[in-house]
Amino acid sequence: LPLPVASRDGSCYRFLVSISLVRVCTREERKKPFPFLGENVAMSDGSGGGSVRQRKKSSGDGTGSRARKSKATGSTASGSSPSAAQQHQMWARIVLMVGIAAIVYFTTFRTREKKFATQREVLELRTQPLDCSRPYLEEISKFAGCIPNRCGRFVSDKIVSPAEAGILLDLARAGFALGQSAGGASILDLHSGALSKGTQFVNVYRLPEAKQLFTSQHINVYRHVKAKVQQAVAENFRLSADALHLTHPTFFSRLTNATAKTIHDEYWHEHVDKETYNSFHYTTLLYLTDYGKDFTGGRFVFIDNEGKHNRTHVYIEPKRARVSGFTSGAENMHHVEQVTGGVRYAITISFTCDREYAMADPKFALDDDEDDQNAEERPAEP
Repeated sequence: LPLPVASRDGSCYRFLVSISLVRVCTREERKKPFPFLGENVAMSDGSGGGSVRQRKKSSGDGTGSRARKSKATGSTASGSSPSAAQQHQMWARIVLMVGIAAIVYFTTFRTREKKFATQREVLELRTQPLDCSRPYLEEISKFAGCIPNRCGRFVSDKIVSPAEAGILLDLARAGFALGQSAGGASILDLHSGALSKGTQFVNVYRLPEAKQLFTSQHINVYRHVKAKVQQAVAENFRLSADALHLTHPTFFSRLTNATAKTIHDEYWHEHVDKETYNSFHYTTLLYLTDYGKDFTGGRFVFIDNEGKHNRTHVYIEPKRARVSGFTSGAENMHHVEQVTGGVRYAITISFTCDREYAMADPKFALDDDEDDQNAEERPAEP
């Protein structure tokens, strides 16, 4: 915006607009040199003795001389302050330059918003191909059968059924009933047993209540959903499903608008999954609650950089049973908006192409009881 870069200089004003220096002067000052880059020019204020020359011509009674002096004095006075027309012209120029500066600013520095999936839509499949980031492509090229035909992202409401999502939501609520973060972000990792509790984590499988926590229905649905999501990733990126391996961390999340207490509660920061978790090659999320109904805020936002200053935010509105997936490189930088009300539940299911980072399905406490029962039923070996 135009700002004065100097105090009044005679009858001239200087304004800095964008990268142009504009000088607005009165009529009698326009012929004076323009001071720039240290040039020192004396500005006349119209009161100096030699600035206005007047010719004296004698007359008999001196009346003509006095009249001419009076006229000259009036002319000098009127030249020291701009007329209404000149002031109007000056402000018109200022407004024009302000407009130009505004156009330059808002076309150079801007963030656009673009929807990828809204809560009201029912999507069979929606995809967005992207160019792979170079580090991601170089790293994943080591794993035959696991290289995507092209990087990108997808979203679908037809991979997991609402009934399956409802069963997993019941499992999540039962787990978080045993512990929640003091801040706004709680996690339940069924593979490691990690459960948020206060400002720390506990092992849910060491809690006495855990044996009654998971039913056989919970276990079967969890494993079945994981397999369906894995197959969807393989189909969308044209991979071999056998080349994908479940990896850590894979977890349930519960987000609220509670004030963050630890760094683990600050889930809204922009990040790249591959840089945060070295094992990740493909990331998926299964949403268990609805945006705008069960919670507000909490949209999932991809950040696409277009040039040095322009960005596009591509957002997904969570919906029960909706699955989103994407390659985990820098081409898919993202964050989750802060939840402003209600409770947002989701599952992050991550996959790797590297067998060294592969992990088995979670070992539920119920499995141990079944193993013990089977061991008792087996006859003793001779």
